[in-house]
Amino acid sequence: MSTRSSTNSPLTQARRVVIKVGSALLVESGTGRINRAWLETLIEDLLRLRQRGQQVILVSSGAIALGRRQLSLGKGPLRLEESQAAAAVGQIRLAHAYKELLESRQVTVAQVLLTLEDSERRRRYLNARATLETLLTLGALPVINENDTVATTEIRYGDNDRLAARVAQMAGADCLILLSDVDGLYTGDPHRDPAAQFIPEVRQITPEIDAMGGRPASEFGSGGMATKLLAARIAVAAGCHMCITDGHPRHPVSRLEEGARCTWFVPGATPIAARKQWIAGTLRPAGAVTIDHGALHALLAGRSLLPAGVTGARGQFERGDTVSVLTPEGAEVARGIIGYSDADAARIIGRQSAEIPDILGFRGRDELIHRDDLVLLQGARP
Repeated sequence: MSTRSSTNSPLTQARRVVIKVGSALLVESGTGRINRAWLETLIEDLLRLRQRGQQVILVSSGAIALGRRQLSLGKGPLRLEESQAAAAVGQIRLAHAYKELLESRQVTVAQVLLTLEDSERRRRYLNARATLETLLTLGALPVINENDTVATTEIRYGDNDRLAARVAQMAGADCLILLSDVDGLYTGDPHRDPAAQFIPEVRQITPEIDAMGGRPASEFGSGGMATKLLAARIAVAAGCHMCITDGHPRHPVSRLEEGARCTWFVPGATPIAARKQWIAGTLRPAGAVTIDHGALHALLAGRSLLPAGVTGARGQFERGDTVSVLTPEGAEVARGIIGYSDADAARIIGRQSAEIPDILGFRGRDELIHRDDLVLLQGARP
């Protein structure tokens, strides 16, 4: 049993939950068909979360596994083009199953297909995030899968564990549940090592934890514990709790709340702090803006960067790209996600925010970089 009670579980306390379902759970090993009896119990679990006011996003594998049977591709590794063809066939069947089960219960379901580039490139990231936010606000339940039909070997996730973590990061989720074919993290592979010890909670992903990753344990799954640990890094960096639990029993989410064995990965930062850390350390600036001393003092006081305090801009960037913020002397003092393209920024720098609609012909945001999207670098000072 888990060491956490159902009343203080990150799952029960979460406002927004992402649940990932693997192919080995969705697709019957012997027939290659959807395990409908199990899926119906999962849908009932998701609806119960929604009924108590939680927002739910489902990340679902299964398209390739379903399509390969329909195309008689048999078992064993597939070539990239075969995987893409299988995904094109299987995705229709997968989407139809979710539509039938959810809409029969008066819930609107939305299909969203993503690739790695959609979460790595800021404009696509912002568009996908806005779409998810709108769907949730309107009461729909998004079902997400990797867009295998257009992904290449260079940009494919290769598993939906990391895709689910990117979605949790993108959506600002509080909790990510990976329904797996294992009930959590062990010190070794429990299928091969009877002495492997179960780990109920991880607060820091150390090299020792990384060494516990293993290989895929099912014929349909492309992930394994190693990919789940990579997903955990993404999730906790975004301030999101992540859980690995056995998804095979019926009502897998309800069982988790009732104390089923699982491993929780606990974040050490809030989502906002983690987002700023990501901006500072992992995004490559597409350009730079230079600010005056008055704007520098405003940033150090925790304020946003307004166009009036900017004296110049360089580089090519679009709205949503990350740019460096430079002092009058040229030192990088901050990084942030800019609210205007380089062409529009060049027209409004040095001007008051109230002038923006007249200059650009549309009303954008008042800030060039909002304080929530800006992080001061270490050693920043006037």
